Amino acid sequence: MTQPSPAHTRFAPSPTGEIHLGHAFSACFAARAGGGQFTLRIDDIDHTRCKPAFTEQIFDDLAWLGLQWREPVRYQSDRFDVYQEALETLTNMELVYPCFLSRAEVNALLSAPQDADTVKDSMRDALPNDERRQRENSGMVPAWRLHTSAALEKVGQLSWHDLASGEDVPIDMTDFGDVVIARKDIGTSYHLSVVIDDAMDDITLVTRAEDLKASTNLHRLLQELLGLSTPDYLHHRLLTDSKGRRLAKRDKSTSIATLRRDGHSADAILRMMPKINISQRPF
Repeated sequence: MTQPSPAHTRFAPSPTGEIHLGHAFSACFAARAGGGQFTLRIDDIDHTRCKPAFTEQIFDDLAWLGLQWREPVRYQSDRFDVYQEALETLTNMELVYPCFLSRAEVNALLSAPQDADTVKDSMRDALPNDERRQRENSGMVPAWRLHTSAALEKVGQLSWHDLASGEDVPIDMTDFGDVVIARKDIGTSYHLSVVIDDAMDDITLVTRAEDLKASTNLHRLLQELLGLSTPDYLHHRLLTDSKGRRLAKRDKSTSIATLRRDGHSADAILRMMPKINISQRPF
């Protein structure tokens, strides 16, 4: 009997700091689910925070831990043209709109006493037409927001496959509103880029921490709108510190580089992580 091929997984860190135990656990989880290796993608769209030195440190730390990845390494920064084409597709479908609101103005709208539907509508209509034209004519670069209700109306009912439960989960966009899918400073977003990347990289199983589980709803919607392939999803536990807080790059004590400098071996670091148990295996 022919054994099915391992799932095609990926590990996609951002080079905005040293990777920590949580990142290492995610990489090990992706490798385990992918039959021993994964596609390594560097999520470097945020040119304001990403540094080449951190990219090199990622390579060094992963190799030191004994992890293997497929060559070549993918870089999001090589795909800005593709992301722009996707944004233009959504624009032509009249499913996105430019938002000239400042961060302070958005926060004020979100904190005002009103129901959710009013907030969603106010993102489109908060500025008087004259003010909107003035900001546009002044050269202000807008963020681009997804017209979520129109997008949902276009695609109808959708679901994504949760490999842990074996069930198809209906998407729920209740908490998103008109989400930004192209930031004004970089012209794209994590949400838009990641669905394009996963399709281009032939990813069949997305493994990631459970704090990103809600984002899967938006990603499934974008996949449908853009005609992209849809992988299965498997979310693992989120590693936290002794106080129950998620690990952060600013906390240097849990970075792999710091642990290495302190004399920990690769085996010792791997033993610090929870046992990886994938109950629903695609291979």
